[in-house]
Amino acid sequence: MIDPTRHRQLEELDAVSICVEILSDARNELYMNMRFLDVALSSLSFQADPACGGVGTDGYDIFYRPDYLMGLYRRGRVNVNRAYLHMVLHCLFCHPDTRGKRAEDYWNLACDIAMESIIDGMYQKCVHIAPSPFRREIYLRLGKDLKVLTAEGVYRKLQEMELDERQYQRLAAEFLVDDHRYWKEDKKGASSMPRKNRWDKNREQMQTNMETFAKENSGDSGDLLEQVRTENRTRYDYKSFLRKFAVLKEELQADPDSFDYVFYTYGLELYGNMPLIEPQETREVYRVEDFAVVVDTSMSCSGDLVKRFLRETYTVLCESESYFRKINIHIIQCDEKIQDDHLITSREEMEEYMRDFTIRGFGGTDFRPAFEYVNALIRMGRFHKLKGLIYFTDGEGIFPVKRPPYDTAFVFIKDRYTDISVPPWAIKLVLEPEEGEDQ
Repeated sequence: MIDPTRHRQLEELDAVSICVEILSDARNELYMNMRFLDVALSSLSFQADPACGGVGTDGYDIFYRPDYLMGLYRRGRVNVNRAYLHMVLHCLFCHPDTRGKRAEDYWNLACDIAMESIIDGMYQKCVHIAPSPFRREIYLRLGKDLKVLTAEGVYRKLQEMELDERQYQRLAAEFLVDDHRYWKEDKKGASSMPRKNRWDKNREQMQTNMETFAKENSGDSGDLLEQVRTENRTRYDYKSFLRKFAVLKEELQADPDSFDYVFYTYGLELYGNMPLIEPQETREVYRVEDFAVVVDTSMSCSGDLVKRFLRETYTVLCESESYFRKINIHIIQCDEKIQDDHLITSREEMEEYMRDFTIRGFGGTDFRPAFEYVNALIRMGRFHKLKGLIYFTDGEGIFPVKRPPYDTAFVFIKDRYTDISVPPWAIKLVLEPEEGEDQ
C-alpha cells in the first residue's frame, strides 16, 4: 500500500515539474518573438508557493501556485505568456520600488492597467488576445490626457476619476493578472545588486536592443519602446537644473568663506576694539539674473499643464538663494505668435503675477517667433547678460534651425508631451508629474 503522504509529495513534485516546464516554454516563446527581452526574461527564476494568489514576482523569482498555473495553461498557452510578460514588465518599469507615498491599491491597479495596455497594443500572436470593449473604453478615456499610459500617469487619472467601490472593483477585476504581495520588500538587495538598479540596467539594455539589434521585432511591440524611452530618461532636480543658467556676480552681503576669525580675535585681544581684519561686505555668488521663460499656450498644450510649468519655476525662483535681489525675468506666452510678455524684477512682482496669471493664446504652435522676439529684446538692450531661455511645451511645434546665442532648454512633463526630436543644440528636460503637483 502506498503511503498517502508519500503519494501527495510525489503529486506535488510532478505538479512543480509541470509548472517549471510551462513557465520555461512561455519564456522561450516570448524570447523567440521578442528577442530584445532576452536579458529580462532570463532574470527571473521559478518558485512554487502554495500561498500565492496565482502568480507574482519580487523581481528575482516568479512565484506561482501550481493548481492556478496549470489551470491558466489549460485555458490557453497565450494566457501564460501574457502573465509572464506582464510580470517582467512590472520589473522593467520598477513598479515594486516606485510607489512612494501613493495609495497602494490604486498604485497596484495603475501598474496593471499600464502594463496590460502595452501587451494589448502588441501585434504578436504569442500574447495577442482581443481586448474587451470595456478595456478599449478605459484606454481611450485615459489616452485623452496621457500621451503614453505610464503607471504614474494612470495613477493620477484614477485619482481624478474619484471611483466608487463598485467602479474600482470592476477595474481591478478586469486588469488583475498577478499577486503584488511580493513587491513590498527587496529581500535580496543587501547581498546582491539592489532590485531597482538591477532592472534599471536591464531596461537600458532592452532599449539598446530594440533600437539596434532587434529593430525588426520591436516594430510589433506597440508603445513598449516609447514607454522604455520615457522611463530611461535621466531625472533632474529642477533647482539644480536652473543653476545652469546662473551667472557669477558680487552681491552685498557678508562673505564668511573669506573671513579669517583667527586674525579677527587676535586683533581684539591685542588692541582692544581694533580687529586686524574685517569681514568682506560683498561676496561672489552664482544666481539667476537675466532670464527668459516661454510658455506654450497653443491648443495642444492644456491650461492645467501651463500652470503646472509656471508653478514649478515660480517655486524655485522665489527661493532667496536662487536669484539676485534685482532680477530681469521675461515671462512670455506664445502659441504661433507672441501673446504676452510680462517683466518680473522682484519676488513681489513674481508672486503678484502668479496670483493673477491668465493664459493667452490657444492657437497653433510655432517655437520660432519666441526666439525671434527674445533676440530682438537682446538687440534693444533689454537683457544685460541673458544666460538662458526655458521653453515649456508639449513638443508639438516647429523648432528653429539655427542655435541662438544663449543656452536653451525645452522642458516637458512626463506623460503629457509628444516625444519628438529636440534640436541638438538644445537641452531636453522631462519633469515627473508629481514635481509640479507637489508644489
